[in-house]
Amino acid sequence: MGNAQSSHKVSAQDKAILDMKNQRDKLHKYQKKISVLTDRETAIAREMLSKGDKKRALLALRRKQYQVSLLAKTDAQLEQLEKLTSSVEFALVQKDVLFGLQQGTNVLNEIHREMGGIDQVEKIMGENEEARAYQNELSEMLGTRMSNQDEDEVEEELEALELEVAGIRLPDAPTAALPTNLEDEDVVMKRRSRARAKARAEPLHA
Repeated sequence: MGNAQSSHKVSAQDKAILDMKNQRDKLHKYQKKISVLTDRETAIAREMLSKGDKKRALLALRRKQYQVSLLAKTDAQLEQLEKLTSSVEFALVQKDVLFGLQQGTNVLNEIHREMGGIDQVEKIMGENEEARAYQNELSEMLGTRMSNQDEDEVEEELEALELEVAGIRLPDAPTAALPTNLEDEDVVMKRRSRARAKARAEPLHA
């Protein structure tokens, strides 16, 4: 009786390990695919900025950030699940592991379903009705799924690209710490965040 129970636990643990290996393989496959897409999205953002189209440049970078962020979160979750699965007390965390694996599968399927291939990326530059509809739909979707941190990172990348397109070299970081007023800095950051949120809420096309 005891041996049968032990065998059942090992079987469940082995299955979880196999499921994680499959997810890890799929994750690596998506990472390779998305590296091609994100390179193109960065190029599109640069091209749009050179044409003065800041909104579509921002959309390309937001799409890129969303994909990268999802993959990074899934990778971190898999790493945590791998630690739990290798635990000698696997039976105590089995439910959590299975739930986490299901979540990981859902996220990977979401990336595959929503991001599509290079043809979807190219629609960001499109001018026809179908492309414009896709751009508005994508902007609305990203607005509900990206974190404030993701949005801030996108804005920083956009600002850096704007300087690059304008041919302005960023100054070297100062070696000595500069005095700052933390309260004033916090007010400025909040004001910038509100301005960014307002800009993102505006439709790309009337």
